Amino acid sequence: MTIKRFEFNPFPVNTYILYDDTNECVIIDAGMINEKEREELSSFIELNHLQIKHLLNTHLHFDHLLGNPFIRKKFGIKTTTHTGDLFLLDRVNEHAGLFGMLMQDGEVLVDKLLNDGDTITFGNVTLQAIHVPGHSPGSLVYYSEAEQCLFSGDVLFRRNIGRTDLPGGNYNDLISGIQKKLMTLPEHVTVYPGHGSRTTIGFEKKHNMYLC
Repeated sequence: MTIKRFEFNPFPVNTYILYDDTNECVIIDAGMINEKEREELSSFIELNHLQIKHLLNTHLHFDHLLGNPFIRKKFGIKTTTHTGDLFLLDRVNEHAGLFGMLMQDGEVLVDKLLNDGDTITFGNVTLQAIHVPGHSPGSLVYYSEAEQCLFSGDVLFRRNIGRTDLPGGNYNDLISGIQKKLMTLPEHVTVYPGHGSRTTIGFEKKHNMYLC
């Protein structure tokens, strides 16, 4: 599996495209905010002849889904998330506006709901959805056992964890979920977070002040 990372919007958010030699792919957290960023992502897809199978959301905070309406409109791809975060869509435009941002290309819609343990397939790759609430009630981590990597959204960062002071956040739930569902994975598993640089499960066990 090949992993392409983009950094989009002022926060900035890591948007990932995962694909294999079948040219099927998934997009995780489409954070594009303007025409330049939308063109950068779509050009990569078109130049590499990729076929998008899924648009996956780790959670529904506005900075991670700014590009969702564009992907839906241009490629006809339905979006996937956890039911726990659907309430955030009611105020997504308001929250984006507080930072001077606008949702482009229409309303953010969700077509498919995932639960803990559900699987997503594309090409020869299988991802497992792991529900780790706390940063938001519906936060999902996507784990590939075969590739020994996971995409943690804002659940886990290098030397840090997601904030829990936003609507629906819960510190105890977040720590418990990370410890029980992520820190039990092999130490060499690579963690690709929603912001910042990648890390590993083993590194976070030793160096993350919230988990040591």
